[in-house]
Amino acid sequence: MPIRPLDLLDLPTLYRYRGEVASLDTARLLTRGNPLGAIGFMAYFNPARYIYSAVSTQDGVSLLGGITHTHGESFAKLLYLAPASRLDQPDLSALLEALIAEAGKWGVFHVLAETDETSPAFVALRKAGFSVYAWQRMWDVSRLAARSPSARWARMRSVDLPWAQSLYYQIVPPLLQAVEPALKQPQGLVCADRAKCYVNVMSGVYGIVLTPFIHPEISDVSAKLAEIVGSMSARQSRPVYLCVRSYQAWLEPVLEDLGATASARQAVMVKHLTRRIKGEQTVPVVPSAVSIQPSQVSKIEEKK
Repeated sequence: MPIRPLDLLDLPTLYRYRGEVASLDTARLLTRGNPLGAIGFMAYFNPARYIYSAVSTQDGVSLLGGITHTHGESFAKLLYLAPASRLDQPDLSALLEALIAEAGKWGVFHVLAETDETSPAFVALRKAGFSVYAWQRMWDVSRLAARSPSARWARMRSVDLPWAQSLYYQIVPPLLQAVEPALKQPQGLVCADRAKCYVNVMSGVYGIVLTPFIHPEISDVSAKLAEIVGSMSARQSRPVYLCVRSYQAWLEPVLEDLGATASARQAVMVKHLTRRIKGEQTVPVVPSAVSIQPSQVSKIEEKK
């Protein structure tokens, strides 16, 4: 049977597979829950987000997959595959290609996915042309909420955006900056004393995920991390997680000393897409408001 978009007639299949979902967007899973659950299904009606799901049926076995894209972003994210027990099916590659082709219609340059390195989804994604560009762990920092709130963390303002972007370019390796670009709008929390640290915040009804950008040269990192949760007054009883990528792995011993607990290591994967460029245009790599210190190279004169 050819691959087709998901429709209302597939609701019984969604219900049957809701407990066998291999999530490929961890932050979304922790904040909004099961992508085949009721809240995940409501995301299909969000006009600011593109969401596409497809189904493939062969020999009585149905495979489902979803992909999502936020307006204005240069990448799409694979959302889920289901059922998790059938990810060794030969027609899974065709389903992934169909999802990637849909992302190409949205004009994105990359498709991202996150999965445990021991998951069958990791093998399937590698066969579909995905490669690993980073590793990550989700650290549960909910226990740190007992710390008293601190005035050192505050909501990011427009005036904070240029130096936050500059910090991003200092921390994230250049080869990865094209995959997940720097902030375009002020969001998240910053150190009120203008220390070299800020955290991006993604929240939902099920939890809050923080992605830190902290320069290795700052002091008192342990105290700053411990005070983040206490700075979020609207947290209520939701769990809070800190996403640590491999290029900031030095934060993990600090979190372990604070009593945070880590999930299994995940591979952060990317598949690069190409599309025809209709006209030439100059695109600045770094925003004009961001200052990057240039390298100084002495001139070498050739002896005659």
